[in-house]
Amino acid sequence: MNTSLLQRGLSLWNALTTALDGAQPLAALAARAYLAQVFFLSGLTKLRDWDTTLLLFTEEYRVPLLSPGVAAVMGTAGELVLPAMLLLGLAGRFAALGLSVVNVVAVLSLSEIAPAALQQHITWGVLLAALALYGVGHWSVDCAWLKPRVNGWLTPQASR
Repeated sequence: MNTSLLQRGLSLWNALTTALDGAQPLAALAARAYLAQVFFLSGLTKLRDWDTTLLLFTEEYRVPLLSPGVAAVMGTAGELVLPAMLLLGLAGRFAALGLSVVNVVAVLSLSEIAPAALQQHITWGVLLAALALYGVGHWSVDCAWLKPRVNGWLTPQASR
């Protein structure tokens, strides 16, 4: 085999992986923006018509261990606060995990769910899992502002 061809192939592979590594912050931001929109708009819908939201949590959504009123408040609050945190990347992994709980409870609390709706929930769950496992990216409050400050606070200062 021609070693020159192999070297060119490896060089091309290295260039490709470098480009893909450079795209990670943009991909994480795109996932965060998409998920934040989905969950935030759902929370706004619940907030706009609170009587219907309470009725849905009483009649259709069977959230285990919580009263319908408490489940409605917690679900709506989670769908409004956690997406904002996720979009900003503020406690991003916590927000992704919290929205994962909201997502799972939504699926489990419905007695029937259409296959297309279930597929959406699975897609959201996979994206949320990736953000929780790999982090929300360098373009986040966590990485750009919070992490350097916390590291600075925890690093012992040289004595003068």
